Amino acid sequence: MKTLAFAVVVTMASSLCAMAASDVAKSPPAAPYEQVSKLVKLPDFLPGMGQLFVDPTTLPAGPFLAYDHDGKLVSTIYMLPIKDLNPDKRFDDLAAPGGNVDHVDVYYNAGHPGVPEPHVHVVLWHVSATDEARVAK
Repeated sequence: MKTLAFAVVVTMASSLCAMAASDVAKSPPAAPYEQVSKLVKLPDFLPGMGQLFVDPTTLPAGPFLAYDHDGKLVSTIYMLPIKDLNPDKRFDDLAAPGGNVDHVDVYYNAGHPGVPEPHVHVVLWHVSATDEARVAK
């Protein structure tokens, strides 16, 4: 009986993760996500990143959802301020709303509209490195 109960819980948890990922799999994602280019002065599509959506209440860190030209989710991006990368601050339980992560990139950014202070981009790619080309241009 315990094994059956455990199996039901695992199945339900997996289904919830799959449902959450499918909720954001296509652009535009549901509220509370908003198109970044409508919140700040940025183009609708950023080469190398894609079309971005974010829940404004989570700024500046995000998560930002990034979509290719066909409206398919390619990555989840966090923008972590450099000033917050210290022993007194933690970024725990960073979610990957898009589901499975193929690989992760981390790089410095000096700032841009919406996140003007220097920060680190943590990019959780939901596609292979080869498929990153879908947002290259």
